[in-house]
Amino acid sequence: MTQFITKIKIKKMNIGIIGTGSIGSTLAEKLSNAGHQIKVNNTQDFAELSNIAEQLGAKAATIEDVVKDVEAIILSIPFSAYKDLPKDLFRDVPQEVVIMDTSNYSPLRDGELAGLEGKTESEYISETLGRPVVKVFNMAWAYTLKHQSKAAGEKGRIAISIASDNDEHKRLAAELVDQIGFDSVDGGSLSLSWRQEPGTPAFCTELNVEELKEALNEADKGTAPAIRDYTIDQLMKADPPLSHEQAVALMRSGSSKI
Repeated sequence: MTQFITKIKIKKMNIGIIGTGSIGSTLAEKLSNAGHQIKVNNTQDFAELSNIAEQLGAKAATIEDVVKDVEAIILSIPFSAYKDLPKDLFRDVPQEVVIMDTSNYSPLRDGELAGLEGKTESEYISETLGRPVVKVFNMAWAYTLKHQSKAAGEKGRIAISIASDNDEHKRLAAELVDQIGFDSVDGGSLSLSWRQEPGTPAFCTELNVEELKEALNEADKGTAPAIRDYTIDQLMKADPPLSHEQAVALMRSGSSKI
């Protein structure tokens, strides 16, 4: 049964973030504002990375240094880029460090990936990295994370699903979710994380806790890929581009179009 996650109160942490796209940069800024020490890395030259980091309240770091001396690592890169990370990147990272995955697979963007078939997206990433991961922040728009946070207990607070095989890591992720202004729901193990992947009722639909729990329970693994491809196609073809409200409405109605 999908449940609340009992959060743990965490001290201010050192957090490394790989990727400064719309999700990664939003998380860097919000977590910095929450008092955490943030290091960021991207594929741009170090001077440009330093400029971006300064704007986010973070420090620029090389790919090797961004994972050193941290309590948590957030990976916010294109799905197909995971296989291109240095093979020994996490060799010296202690097992207690929480590694969070925010990515989503898109066949149009990422192509066919060997080893993905038959696995959830985060199971594939966990195997690729050789480390357990927490699936979180993948099922929210960057706009949602940036503009629609609310204080704990405030009416209309949006919930985020968190899936992991490690309950302690899940609880820490839930505390970070709370600190940036969102409720959390226990999405179960990584084997169940498909319920928050693109094409499911939970994905980018901006639901509260009770609605999200229901959406996870109603997810249909068989129809999700078709709904994912349909909604991506509609987003790409829209001219002019859909407003945020229209995009959310599209995601909520996607299953009725298949």
